[in-house]
Amino acid sequence: MGLIASFDFSAGSVLSYDFASSRKEFQWLASVFTGIIFCVIVYRLMDIMSSLLFMRYGKLSNKQKIEWNNRGFSTVHAIFASVVSFYLLMRSDLFSDDSREELIVHRSSTFSNSVLGISVGYFLTDLAMILWYYPALGGMEYILHHGLSLFSIIQALLSGQAQIYILMVLFTESTTPFVNLRWHLDVSGLKSSKLYIWNGVALFFGWLIARIILFIFFFLHMYNHFDEVKQIFPLGYYSVLTVPAMLAMMNIYWFWKIARGMVKTLAKAKAKKHDE
Repeated sequence: MGLIASFDFSAGSVLSYDFASSRKEFQWLASVFTGIIFCVIVYRLMDIMSSLLFMRYGKLSNKQKIEWNNRGFSTVHAIFASVVSFYLLMRSDLFSDDSREELIVHRSSTFSNSVLGISVGYFLTDLAMILWYYPALGGMEYILHHGLSLFSIIQALLSGQAQIYILMVLFTESTTPFVNLRWHLDVSGLKSSKLYIWNGVALFFGWLIARIILFIFFFLHMYNHFDEVKQIFPLGYYSVLTVPAMLAMMNIYWFWKIARGMVKTLAKAKAKKHDE
């Protein structure tokens, strides 16, 4: 009797685990496909709305139109990812020290999993377009960036570990809309406008502030919770130690390009004002 009861309980636990596992897998796939569909919809809407609202759009080449619309869903994802990451990191209690018994590096939720899944869908879509139109939408550095991002996010999604560090990095997507606006203004012939100059200044200081905040919080948190970090599964542990550093080096390279472009723009604006 006791053995039967024990067996029945164990079988029920297995079935419950399988059901929970199946639900998680469905959620992961659904969120990834949501991200992909979201990109397709925004891409199409960008094409329609830009044709109606921007006269300059009709004069762009097909390659420029593709990049214009591509940067449209890049901007929407960046706003979504940075806002939701800020909420999960700063406003929710998911990663608060005393909110749960489990280790912070092992914490995840249905919401955080959905956010990561949508970001996977975005990066897959953007990477597919970069490869299909290569090198029109970006060179090898973009492929490397997206590859490393996908590698890290998928690990965090499937394992439920180290999500706090992935969300910290996703928060820095907050500067992407400024990068995209800079490009849109450039191809629209507004490179000498005040909006272009002020956007460049905002991009420069916004990028710098966002990376400084990331650097402080990321490494300070790792230092204070390093005993927990060491309990991440091996591949995830070494990824947390190496991938952010690699992405940081790439971002420093892009920051140098941004800074150089801003200096040139400000110099031209100053020269033009002097001539007047």
